[in-house]
Amino acid sequence: MSFDFSGIWIPLITPLHSDDEGVDHTALSQLVAQYRSSGIRGFASLSTTGEASLLNAEEQDAVLDTTLTAAQGLPVIAGLIASTFKAACERIRQLNQYDIAGIMLSSPSYIRPSQQGLVDYFSRLADISEKPLVIYEIPYRTGIRMELSSLLTLARHPNIQAIKDCAGSPTITQALIDAGNLQVLTGEDFNIFNTLCMGGHGAIAAATHIRPDLYVSMMQAIQAGQLAKARQIFASVTPLIQQLFAEPNPAPLKGLLAQQGHIANQLHFPLLPASTGLVEQLGRLAQQLDTSYPA
Repeated sequence: MSFDFSGIWIPLITPLHSDDEGVDHTALSQLVAQYRSSGIRGFASLSTTGEASLLNAEEQDAVLDTTLTAAQGLPVIAGLIASTFKAACERIRQLNQYDIAGIMLSSPSYIRPSQQGLVDYFSRLADISEKPLVIYEIPYRTGIRMELSSLLTLARHPNIQAIKDCAGSPTITQALIDAGNLQVLTGEDFNIFNTLCMGGHGAIAAATHIRPDLYVSMMQAIQAGQLAKARQIFASVTPLIQQLFAEPNPAPLKGLLAQQGHIANQLHFPLLPASTGLVEQLGRLAQQLDTSYPA
C-alpha cells in the first residue's frame, strides 16, 4: 500500500480537562473541525506534541478514535509509542485495524542500537505493518542518530515511504530528497522554508496549529516559484515559531490555545504550563499575524 504524504500536517496536541488531566475529547473534536478547512494534508495523532508518551494505552486509542471521527476522511497518521520491539509489534498489529494513512515511529529510545540494529528494527516492523511507515528521526529524543546509509537502505523497503526529519542535517535532508525513495517531511519548524525550497515534500510541525493556512500558502508559493511571497510568509511566522519553542513543547502552544479559548491550559506532569509572560507574548504575536494576514 502506498500513500502520498506530501503537504502540511498538524501534529495534534491532546487537550486535557483542567481538573483530572483526563483527555478533553470535545475540545479535541472542535480543534480538528476548525483545522479541517485550512488546506492541510491531514493530522498526526499521538505525536510528541500530543504528549503521546504520557498517555496510557486506553487514552491513546480514544484519542485516535476521536481524531479519526472528527477528521471526516481527512488523512490521519498515528504515532506509535513502544518501549520494546515486542510491544512495537503488538501495537503495529493493533493499528493495522484502524483506517489511518500511516504509522509514525522513531528509533527505540535509550537503547542506542547499532545502525544494523536500527535497519532491522524498522524493516521488521514494516514487514508486519499493513500501513505505510513514516520514520520519525529525532536523535535528540531517542539518543541515537541514523546514518544516511541506514536511511537509504530503509528507503528501499516498499512499506517505508516517508520520514519526519528532525535530525538537523541539511546534507542528509538533501541527500534523501535527491534519492527520491522517501517523501521528506520536516519536523523542525524552523526548517520548513528551507526544506521545501530544497525539494522537500511537506512538514509535520507543531507551529502549524496557529494559522495553518499560512503554511499551506507558503508551500504553494514555493511550488509555484513565488519565492518572494513564500519568504514574506515565513518571515511573518518566524517570531511566533521562535517563542513557541522558548519553553518545552507543547507548553507554549497549549498556553496560547488556552488563551484563545480553545482548550484548558493543562499538561501531563512533569510537563508544566508555560510562563505567563511567554503566553502573553505569544498572544500578541498571534494577533499581529492575524492583522498582517486576516483569516
